[in-house]
Order: sequence, then C-alpha cells, then structure tokens
Amino acid sequence: MPPPCKRCAATRLINLDTVQRIGVVSGCLVGGAIGALRATAATQTLPLAAARFPLAKLPAAMIGVVSGGHSGVRVMSSLFAQWLPPGTGFPWLCLDCGHTFRQTYPPLAVAY
Repeated sequence: MPPPCKRCAATRLINLDTVQRIGVVSGCLVGGAIGALRATAATQTLPLAAARFPLAKLPAAMIGVVSGGHSGVRVMSSLFAQWLPPGTGFPWLCLDCGHTFRQTYPPLAVAY
C-alpha cells in the first residue's frame, strides 16, 4: 500500500521503480523492433527484394534488434534517471500533484 503524498496527502501514488522497469523493457522492445526494421529495410526495388531468400536477412535483423534494444534501454534509463528523486528508499510519484519523493525502507527486524 502506498504512503500518502508528503505534499498534498493524496493516496493516488505510483511506484517509480515499477514504472522504470516497465519503461526499460518496453524501450528495449521498441528499440529492437525499430533496429530490425531498419536493418532489413529494402534499399533496392521491390522485385529484387522479393526475389531474395528471407533468411539471408536474419543476421542483419538480429544485429539490428540487439543494437536497437541497447539504445532503447539507454534512452529509457537516462529518462528515468532525471525523474527519480535523490536518496534511498522507494521512489513514489503522486498522480494528483506530480510530487516525487522517497519513502525510506522499513527496518528488517525489530531489535529486542
């Protein structure tokens, strides 16, 4: 359960760690798809491209997927690095006022 916002006391919050993971994975997938599409795009006329065996483009497509995936991960990681508040703890984003803050980690065990 998310804590209340420290600025407006709203309870509509989203965990930025989860959003960052989803964003990085989707950036990798989109970047990989774009890389594969660019690597296998036909540069000659359509009849010559259609006459080629499609598996001949598989190595170029795989290289495009890997390089596009890496660039997508870098873009999304740098984007979220700007959004995350400094410090340690769970990062939260208030959906009402847009305030980002960190909730400190709870203690692992109570010392008696």
